[in-house]
Amino acid sequence: MVRDPFVDDAEPDLQAVLDALDDPNCRKIVQAMSGAMTANEVSDATDIPLSTTYRKLDLLTEASILDERTEIRSDGHHTTKYVLAFEAVEIGLTEDREFAVDISRPAQSADEQLAQLWNEVRKET
Repeated sequence: MVRDPFVDDAEPDLQAVLDALDDPNCRKIVQAMSGAMTANEVSDATDIPLSTTYRKLDLLTEASILDERTEIRSDGHHTTKYVLAFEAVEIGLTEDREFAVDISRPAQSADEQLAQLWNEVRKET
């Protein structure tokens, strides 16, 4: 089943968020993000080796801190780009005194929503 990309009802995993925020290279990547960037661009901007950059991008994507987007090109070669997927991260306690994480997300344009839909379809195939 394909998840509706226009409804973000999935709560991020608390430990994944904490692990990503605790990692100095992940924080460096978040600070360096300027719009949609490829892994090579992120690596160049942060001076983090490309192999490490890919691992950190996966960690940040799993934590819902970055979104992975596919740029469709007419030549048939598609490019993966990463964008910031949050405006704020809030960690608090529930009524049951359990930790919970809430990520505030920026509004998406129609193009961004279409790109996210394409990514979800691509993951399911």
